Amino acid sequence: MQHVEMNFDGLVGPTHNYAGLSYGNVASVNNAKGVSHPKQAALQGLIKMKTLADLGMQQGVLAPQARPDLSVLRRLGFSGTDAQVLNKAAKSDPVILSACYSASSMWTANAATVSPSADSADGKIHFTPANLTNKFHRSIEPEVTGRILRATFNDPKVFVHHQHLPENDHFGDEGAANHTRFCSAYDQSGVEFFVYGRHSFDASHPAPKKFPARQTFEASQAVARLHGLTEDNTVFALQNPDVIDQGVFHNDVISVGNQNVLFYHQQAFARTESVLDEIQRKMGHTQMHFIQVPTEQVTINDAVRSYLFNTQIITLPNGEMTIIAPMECQENPAVYQYLNDLVKQPTPIKHVQYIDVKQSMQNGGGPACLRLRVALKEHEQAAINQHTRLTDAKFIELNQWVEKHYRDELAIADLADPSLLLESQSALDELTQILHLGSVYPFQLG
Repeated sequence: MQHVEMNFDGLVGPTHNYAGLSYGNVASVNNAKGVSHPKQAALQGLIKMKTLADLGMQQGVLAPQARPDLSVLRRLGFSGTDAQVLNKAAKSDPVILSACYSASSMWTANAATVSPSADSADGKIHFTPANLTNKFHRSIEPEVTGRILRATFNDPKVFVHHQHLPENDHFGDEGAANHTRFCSAYDQSGVEFFVYGRHSFDASHPAPKKFPARQTFEASQAVARLHGLTEDNTVFALQNPDVIDQGVFHNDVISVGNQNVLFYHQQAFARTESVLDEIQRKMGHTQMHFIQVPTEQVTINDAVRSYLFNTQIITLPNGEMTIIAPMECQENPAVYQYLNDLVKQPTPIKHVQYIDVKQSMQNGGGPACLRLRVALKEHEQAAINQHTRLTDAKFIELNQWVEKHYRDELAIADLADPSLLLESQSALDELTQILHLGSVYPFQLG
């Protein structure tokens, strides 16, 4: 196949923990303060990547952030040696320490928004790191995310890297978790679908009342401008504010798309009919398949708890589509029955494959959260950093790296241990050599 949609999954970092930092994310809050299993989480993520590679998909790896983020702790007034900074933060403000230890960069659907060359005005692939302003523990990611992306997609003749949007909630941007793309084929021009939760500068529009709307209309429009998109190849849709208040913190918890398929819950959007009409009109002769899941078959609560829509829809080399779903979908009777019925219907989705990503799910992220999608033509595939591709040899090497460096268990109290910092830095320094990233972390830059 000369053109592909390649998935770049985030490696789970060595400090994977359950601090319950994400208000509005039901799973994150419900499992707060529990004991996490970093080694198991990282290995589960690698098996998920290998599963897709074995299905014939092109699969890549994105490095995690360095944690704890000592530069942020120092900016907040904690001084001294590294060990003293950790000790002071642990004693005076353990919540801030937990935030600076967050391993949430594993969910690379939030890393950036990506527009392929077929859609952009200059014929290049564009990346804009998400600023993630709504959550402090995630707002400290964009600068290093940008470095990792530039080291992974490192040919300026093919890739364009933008600075993240201004760090203000008016331009709150959560990346590809609120963005998908429709097309007839991955190398053909398509329609980019931006879903937002609120308008920043116009309070007359509907907005959630309980939980925050993390993506703004203004941010989505800004990313589209940066990427050289036009009115003809973009659709902007308001997420239903009522479902945000039920724990649907990103669009990828309530809908998912691939090529000419939009798989969505009945309550996903504020103005569903007009949204679907606009998508079909702008897709022209390519017939869309709009697969609506009725509330009477799958409730919002079941959708959130199973992450039915935080699944991946992938197109196999034979042209058939498969849903990659977490085990929680199989364990939920209503969702399992729905998926069993779906593959018998006349849609492009013919199979469902269940995978175990429970460590990620317990912290609020399913299969779709773990990956960033990049549509690539043949010459663009050759332009990426080839050391970030998941080959059989790379899979073995990364598994050995995890076994060598990761702890089996991690409790919140362990975050004050200076040795955890050293373990993390040692692991990530070695990882940058495995992936040939150069110096991307602050501790490597001096």
